[in-house]
Amino acid sequence: MRLNPGPERTLPKDGGPVSAEKTRDITDEALLERFRRGDPRAFEELMRRHRNALYNFIHRSVRQPQTAEEILQDAWIRMIQGARDFQHASKFSTWAYTVARNLCIDHARKAALRRHPSLDEPSRRDEEGPSLGERLPDPDAAVDRAAIGHELQRRLTEAVESLPDDQREVFLMREYSNLPFKEIAEIVGAPENTVKSRMRYALERLQEALAEYEDYARALG
Repeated sequence: MRLNPGPERTLPKDGGPVSAEKTRDITDEALLERFRRGDPRAFEELMRRHRNALYNFIHRSVRQPQTAEEILQDAWIRMIQGARDFQHASKFSTWAYTVARNLCIDHARKAALRRHPSLDEPSRRDEEGPSLGERLPDPDAAVDRAAIGHELQRRLTEAVESLPDDQREVFLMREYSNLPFKEIAEIVGAPENTVKSRMRYALERLQEALAEYEDYARALG
């Protein structure tokens, strides 16, 4: 089953319709409560709010667009099925990332059992490099700048993918989803200080992997 947020619509209030502007002011948790009371449009709004960030997290975890889309659809279904069991002690986003993360872990375990990674792992050369690459000069710069920028993006993608799993997932949630460390700690089930340490180690590994490109870019400047 494929779920689609569909065109933007306003959510009904108990006494009548709510404007699009007011809809944006409704919290995720309030939307989930509306869904639990029987309003399917409330969950559509939750999907619309979180789809891109969740997809990016899943995609950079499993590295395959089609697989990422399938996992995202499974995540929505799990959330729909488990909505009545949602504990309001945590945020909706924490719950959503926990569901997505667990599905990514399940996928990785199954993939490790059924295939050899050196034969089936997809090419990573064309994947979009993360925001760190935006530090490079604009497209109108010299050819050597553009060339090093492309190579840096490729190497950065590879460096992120080579991080240990516990460091990579923290880096992705912090760098791409802008989640606070406290929420990441809840998602991965580790103390906040441990999460911060994993982020620090990840950044150190990435800086080491990209040191030669930083020196070259500095020389060009």
